[in-house]
Amino acid sequence: MARRSNNHLDTIEYIGPRPQKPAKRPNFLAGWVVLLVAAGAVYFFGKPFLPLLQAQQTAPTTERADRLIAELQPSAKPGERLAAAALQRTQSAVAYEDAYYKIPYPNGDIPSDKGRAEDLVIRSYRALGIDLQKRVHEDMVRNFSEYPQIFGRKSADRNIDHRLTANLQRFFRRSGAELLVSTADGDQPSQDLTDYQPGDVVAWRLAGGRSHIGIVVPGPGEHRSESWVVHNIGSGPVWENCLLNFKVIGHYRYTGEESVDVTALAPVQW
Repeated sequence: MARRSNNHLDTIEYIGPRPQKPAKRPNFLAGWVVLLVAAGAVYFFGKPFLPLLQAQQTAPTTERADRLIAELQPSAKPGERLAAAALQRTQSAVAYEDAYYKIPYPNGDIPSDKGRAEDLVIRSYRALGIDLQKRVHEDMVRNFSEYPQIFGRKSADRNIDHRLTANLQRFFRRSGAELLVSTADGDQPSQDLTDYQPGDVVAWRLAGGRSHIGIVVPGPGEHRSESWVVHNIGSGPVWENCLLNFKVIGHYRYTGEESVDVTALAPVQW
């Protein structure tokens, strides 16, 4: 007789925890490699945009100008108050205009929405109660031969004389406001920006021989300690970091007080 097989006893079952595979050790080196590769890719592709981002963070905005004006206006230093007045000029829309105008005297001005570099300087000084139209005209009437003979004129003209950089240079110089602009060799303007303080007036020689003029002001934001300028070179009053971008031919610190010592004056650059 055949023997029955007990199938339920043929398979041995294991009862207990499932065997675990040995845990793999984390590969920290591979993680750092991935991070370094990612950082390198960000730097490589983002590098061209860094200057743009930095410029946006320190751009001379209206808000930064307002904060600086509020800081400089109450100052006891005339130069800082003049710098504040110059910064205020950047908030006015002005079309570049170098035409001759017949204007009132004193305190005469061309239309407020027009002007050039000299008009920016004149309007900034008027905010401090200093009328360069009157002061330049009076000195030219008394000492016309001491001024450059522009356009072949034989006498002073109260409509235009104060609106010419060369005449402003000579007036500041005759007023004892001229500062040195050259190094020891006498050829190159000083490259030390610490020589220029807020409210200083600077004259430049542009390409092509044209003269230009502007006012030194602090820079925006984190550039507060730097020497920037407010000027109108053709697109209206602007606040720019371009003090040494042109050849400096004149540096003046005029506060309204005049002390002329003509015998001490060195030859001036026109």
